[in-house]
Amino acid sequence: MASSRLEINFIRLLSRCESIAAEKRGEAEWRLEKYVGALEDMLVALRKTPSKPTQEVLTDYTRKVDFLKGILEAEKLPSATEKALANQFLAPGRTPTIASERMPATKTVHMQTKARCTGEMRTELLGTEANRACIAAVFIRGVPLDERQSATELDEVLQHHHIMQEKLAEDMLHLARNLKNNTMAAQSIIKQDNQTLGQSMRQADLNFEKLKTESERLEQHTKKAVNWLLWLMLFLVSFTFISMILFIRIFPRLR
Repeated sequence: MASSRLEINFIRLLSRCESIAAEKRGEAEWRLEKYVGALEDMLVALRKTPSKPTQEVLTDYTRKVDFLKGILEAEKLPSATEKALANQFLAPGRTPTIASERMPATKTVHMQTKARCTGEMRTELLGTEANRACIAAVFIRGVPLDERQSATELDEVLQHHHIMQEKLAEDMLHLARNLKNNTMAAQSIIKQDNQTLGQSMRQADLNFEKLKTESERLEQHTKKAVNWLLWLMLFLVSFTFISMILFIRIFPRLR
């Protein structure tokens, strides 16, 4: 089936968004968010067109758009640890967007984003280049010119690293606690749903048994009513016949 004009424009815009996502963007970069919003609108329109692609293709389009949305949401998180954790849950597309791609562009973007988040985490853990240079200078020179100043700088750098490590540990602990709470909440909801479903099934079985019993009783009453009606009709017919015979015998025909 030939692609419609809307699908061709969607593929072009999707390929452009994947290219922008693969680049290193600044905080003032606004195009990707606007483009992804346009992709969502086009995807909704594409689902409603008579010449829409197959369900498998639509699912892959949706997967790629959701991946780009996840990239944007992950970049808005405050810490590199949260960004890296959010990036782990993103699912890139499975097929290339355009024919010239050997590997899906979203997978490439996913790997680049992973590497970028790892670099940011390493930077937060080890500090800035100036701090690392200061540490190297302290240990390479051996005996500094001003021992007090060097010792103070070293203490400040070590304290900064200690604070950063504590912050990272707290972030990881906080994320693990949230994950545990969400898992327990999901298990509790599933357990309650199972209990409700079990009660509903038991109530349905009970209602079925009651309905069956009432149906049998109604059938018995119906049979009894039919029997009484039949006997009543027979009695009326017999009484009428006997009455006519007696009437004829008592009042003979006039001549």
